[in-house]
Amino acid sequence: MKDPPIASSPENASVLRPDFHWGFATAAAQVEGAWNADGKGESIWDKFSRIPGKIIDGSTNADATRAYDLYKADVQLLKKLGVNSYRFSLAWSRIIPLGGKDDPVNEAGLNYYSNLVDELLANDITSFVTLFHWDTPQALEDRYGGMLDQARYIADFERYARVCFTALGDRVKHWITYNEPGVYTLAGYAAGVHAPGRSSLPGRDDPGDSSTEPFIVAHTELVSHAHAVKIYREEFKPTQKGVIGITLHGNFSAPWDEDDPKDVEAAERALQFEIGWFADPVYGSGDYPACMREQLGDRLPHFTPEEKALVQGSSDFYGMNSYTTLYVRHRDQPADINDHKGNITSHDTNKAGVSRGAESATAWLRSNPAGFLSLLHWIWNRYHTPIYITENGTTAKGEEDWDPTSGFWLDDTFRQDFFEGYIGAVADAVRNGVDIRSYFAWTFTDNWEWAAGFTDRFGGSWVDFESSEKTRYPKKSAFELGRIFEHLIRKEAGVEARWCSVQ
Repeated sequence: MKDPPIASSPENASVLRPDFHWGFATAAAQVEGAWNADGKGESIWDKFSRIPGKIIDGSTNADATRAYDLYKADVQLLKKLGVNSYRFSLAWSRIIPLGGKDDPVNEAGLNYYSNLVDELLANDITSFVTLFHWDTPQALEDRYGGMLDQARYIADFERYARVCFTALGDRVKHWITYNEPGVYTLAGYAAGVHAPGRSSLPGRDDPGDSSTEPFIVAHTELVSHAHAVKIYREEFKPTQKGVIGITLHGNFSAPWDEDDPKDVEAAERALQFEIGWFADPVYGSGDYPACMREQLGDRLPHFTPEEKALVQGSSDFYGMNSYTTLYVRHRDQPADINDHKGNITSHDTNKAGVSRGAESATAWLRSNPAGFLSLLHWIWNRYHTPIYITENGTTAKGEEDWDPTSGFWLDDTFRQDFFEGYIGAVADAVRNGVDIRSYFAWTFTDNWEWAAGFTDRFGGSWVDFESSEKTRYPKKSAFELGRIFEHLIRKEAGVEARWCSVQ
């Protein structure tokens, strides 16, 4: 793998389409706070975060970054940073507190999102709206086990989607059904480290079955996604004229020994287990990858003919979240019954001792633009669907110790270099025929990072979590993003630049 030219290189000037979307991404449970305000119901993360020992720093998402209260100021900050788009998610339990198809709608919750969309529109910022970013209403979990009961869950998700399309679809033209269904599934139903906290791994006393439940839940996500897309396409798209799709996670897997056919095969298998698990049914064959069926047998659900017809082709774009690259080595031993990765091992260095990338402040995340470029080509070559990059970003060492009263600018060089490399990969891929239409940095501000609490700072703005206002301090990288995209996006005649310098 070889790093592409950085984003700011002269050859990348004006390489991106004039209508390219760029900005920041967030998730409701991580930023909104106001967890029970104005009629909002409890989500599985509201409950999970209050269980002692589940969150590394003992925090909860009760206040998060107070985006619910501070949304107007946040939109002004987004405008200052020059973005043209903003990706956010809706909290299902804020809109339908009990979640179900026959449960009442909370108009105050809908009004909040309507006001946010209007505020963004008033500042020429396009909304990308995600229906589900991991926060199932707790009432549905209590009622029937949430996604483990496909039939009951689908009916509830359909109603929720229809309510959102009806209320917001006149102004929202970019919809995402699910964010990273695989991460939600594996972290919540295999490892049990995320809500709802189900796991049968050794040493755990959680309910659940790590060898079966993740695949049941994933199947529910895919089929319910397709049902929501069918509703949108048939009932709303003819008049609202929007697009709808799903966002999938996936990091690049490179062979530990590129000269060993078994490692080459293992790296490909890892990609199919992580990405093809969801992408093949939607964008490809309409079924799960053959290597998954070979390892998992009937623990992997089967699509009925009706489900296959519904799921295949059920996304207008490929929503892509990716952060890093791993070296992958094959295993000669049989796969463990709780294996979800394709019977491989992952490594920080390859056989030659080459590191998979510069270290961030997060153990699993290392910077590797070359791997990102390889992944863009792998996805495009396999699925030939326009790519919307909906998350990409990094933490940086030392930011937790920064003092906002010091008078010094938070010059986050590591994150700036990360963006130069990864967005440079985007530009290189586009110059070589890959259709990429958006880039959203994770994330707008430092936020509440699930089980990591407030310990991981991914934000373009540093947040003083000790202050009552959760005061935001933009980092240099946030302004550098504007400069980068000013360089990359081809101008339409008469269109003025949106980017503002840090000066």
